[in-house]
Amino acid sequence: MDHSAHISMSGVTLTGIRKVYGPRTVLNRINMELAHGELLCLLGPSGCGKTTLLRILAGFETPDEGQVLLNGQDVTHLPPNKRRMGMVFQAYSLFPNMTALQNVRFGPRVRGLGDGKSQIAEAERLLAMVGLAAHVHKFPHQMSGGQQQRVALARALAVKPDILLLDEPLSALDAKVRTQLRSEIRRIQQETGVTTVFVTHDQEEALSISDRVAVMSEGHVLQMAPPAEIYRTPADAFVARFIGAGGVLAGRAEGPGVRVGAAYLAAHAAGGLASGTEVELFLRPEHVTLTARSEPQPAGAVPVTIDELTFFGSLTRVKLALADGGEGELWADLPSDSAGGLTLSMPAWASWSPEAPRVLAR
Repeated sequence: MDHSAHISMSGVTLTGIRKVYGPRTVLNRINMELAHGELLCLLGPSGCGKTTLLRILAGFETPDEGQVLLNGQDVTHLPPNKRRMGMVFQAYSLFPNMTALQNVRFGPRVRGLGDGKSQIAEAERLLAMVGLAAHVHKFPHQMSGGQQQRVALARALAVKPDILLLDEPLSALDAKVRTQLRSEIRRIQQETGVTTVFVTHDQEEALSISDRVAVMSEGHVLQMAPPAEIYRTPADAFVARFIGAGGVLAGRAEGPGVRVGAAYLAAHAAGGLASGTEVELFLRPEHVTLTARSEPQPAGAVPVTIDELTFFGSLTRVKLALADGGEGELWADLPSDSAGGLTLSMPAWASWSPEAPRVLAR
């Protein structure tokens, strides 16, 4: 899809958005900009403000301070029906007494978009696009949860929205349907080119479908970047812990490396920190190598014992405990074929390349 035609104008701009409920500041001066055709995931734990931000975009809430621009137009005080938004919620909220086709046609009919014939043709086209060509005359109670959520998506697209807003749309579905439907949502979003904001607390969901992820905590956006960047170079300890599995070791910057317990570890990322700074080392499980303790100690390795083994089919995740008074925990991902000989409490060396850890001041 060619984004270049749109880049001149941002799809959504939020400036200084602040929202307070009584003593709680739910959103604390949020600034963000979305390009046309971009899919942004708002990711964070419950209560971090992501749904409130979505409701402000939709027009269901008004910010106490700040501005919402859509395609360059100030819509901060416009009601939802004047905003050309498509919304999909966690609860499918379809009209139970209408067929899939009637549900999808409802928005265009109310808004007077086209005549009856073109509305029906468009509703059929959208239902085919979401994989429901064979179900257009079914009522919601005759469909599975995943099918109902597809109808809700087609219905949101039927009003030709400038922005598609999705609030935890998959969290009520079982894991397999959820995985399938999230890649469908991404495919349809790319086909239609509609600017989309997707709220989720599921990091895998966010990383797998978005152009960028905004990680939120307590009303702040801590980092907004493409998924690979969030995963590889988290901005702070919260983001590092929240995204993907990872080991966290407590240590102290010392020269170009880090002292963890009795071990001195090379870590390229520690170079910029003053010696003696308390730090945390974040390591992804794919970066950690295990060697039997009977072998000579590899350079920069720490002694560990095997704490837990979790089998994930082709992969086994190994939880490691530090052996010599070092603080923290580590994980290693190994091909299951080579993890067969590991047993609980077994001693080992854990090592990694100096480029691997992300070192952040505590």
